[in-house]
Amino acid sequence: MTLVDSQVLPRLIATDLDGTLLGVAGAVSARTADALRRSAAAGAAVILVTGRTQRRLADVYDQLGAEYLSICANGAVVYDPMESGVLTCRPMSPGVVREVCGQLRERVPQVVFAAHVDSGHRMVHEPGWPLRGTAHGRSMLARVEDLFSEPVVKLQARAPGHEPERFVELAAEMVSDLTEVTTQGNRGLVELSDRGVTKASALTAIADGMGVAPSEVLAFGDMPNDASMLRWAGRSVAVDNAHPLARAAAKETTLANVDEGVATYLEKLLRCSP
Repeated sequence: MTLVDSQVLPRLIATDLDGTLLGVAGAVSARTADALRRSAAAGAAVILVTGRTQRRLADVYDQLGAEYLSICANGAVVYDPMESGVLTCRPMSPGVVREVCGQLRERVPQVVFAAHVDSGHRMVHEPGWPLRGTAHGRSMLARVEDLFSEPVVKLQARAPGHEPERFVELAAEMVSDLTEVTTQGNRGLVELSDRGVTKASALTAIADGMGVAPSEVLAFGDMPNDASMLRWAGRSVAVDNAHPLARAAAKETTLANVDEGVATYLEKLLRCSP
């Protein structure tokens, strides 16, 4: 089956969350949740693929009204909410984290780090790390040496006062031989994972286990951390608000996230499918 030329539903639908599936006020609309439910009822496996760790998915699952399998932390964790458990975890070793932190701080002294540990269930961060909403009460202030005292599923770095895009480029130049370097947006937030850990690699492993070929996968995304998944999937769709790197990686486009682009695309596919 070649999805690019087909009007049938894919066997697997993979979608990013922030900026893609989540719309106005960062919420899942009733229309979007319904489109995913109908796709699943028609036989497609639905997988959420996000830079978030699983501890930040409870509200999303409530809004979806369904507990889909999730790839979290840019591919480092596969989480099954039905079992409330981590199925796989591919963290960075403490030694790699120590080396990465040291190199970045030597070049950019004002850099601030946060590390997601305990298979993504906890976050430790340095003083000055900005905390948002649900992060409060679920994180712990730490010294830099505490950040590499245990395996890290995702390391994040910010450089206050440093030009955001340049900081992302600089991090990629300095430590891409040690880690996967990506970003979820244009705010200068750098996210680092173990070498080989990407959304695409995690999705490939799941698809292989299901006997699903890349040509049978439909993927939605909007940011550079989605690019590997968008390139890999047989059918890939960038929302209209997508970063240029995501748009370049995708084969098609749909409406923006705030205009329910994912729902719009799936509804057309559902109407065309036998």
